[in-house]
Amino acid sequence: MQTQTSNLLHNAIMEAGSKDRPPMLAPGNYIQWKSRIKRYIDTKPNRELIHYCLENPPYELGWKDKFIINAEGNPTTATHQVFETYQNVEQVIRDQLNAEAKPVQIILTGIDNDIYSTVDACPNACEMWKAIERLKQGESINPDWQRFVTLVKQSQELKHVSYHKLYDILKQHQHEVNEIRAEKIARVANPLALVAQQQQSHHPHTHPKHFNQNSSTRTHQSATRKREKAVVNSP
Repeated sequence: MQTQTSNLLHNAIMEAGSKDRPPMLAPGNYIQWKSRIKRYIDTKPNRELIHYCLENPPYELGWKDKFIINAEGNPTTATHQVFETYQNVEQVIRDQLNAEAKPVQIILTGIDNDIYSTVDACPNACEMWKAIERLKQGESINPDWQRFVTLVKQSQELKHVSYHKLYDILKQHQHEVNEIRAEKIARVANPLALVAQQQQSHHPHTHPKHFNQNSSTRTHQSATRKREKAVVNSP
């Protein structure tokens, strides 16, 4: 009864906390976290802009071609370059720039210390979102593939590797994965063979050789004692 009450209290705390702060990313729950954090963003007034910032890099201010307005106030075909600032860009761009800080805050609040420094080093929310996916990809993958994913992470700069290339790299290890699976199936399907194999490892074939050698030694020693006795008893 006490355990059930504790579980209900824990669930209530989690539900209350999820309304005030984003869900926490824990090892092995990236897929669930990604879905939950998107639902959390849906509760925000500017949710469309926050989702946009996660999927797209922020607008970059710079030199842009602007149409020259004629005396009647109409744009002409002629252009001149103007350096954009926050004040002279369109309102839709200002809204996007204003919204950029919110997804950054949501992401940094919802991740653990293991990846915080790596994610925090990213320049914007879009890069943070991609970095988390790179860092967490493979956690829920089939265990047979896990060590090959680790090898790829160690030998490749994943920031510059496309998903198609990563898939091609993993396909190169398909034969080894099939062998691992076949070995596991064989061990489960034939446990007696596994027991026999373990017994052989504990009793190697060298033991009979030692036995034969010891038997030969004892026979030789017995024959030697008989000859010595015959010599002593001889006249």
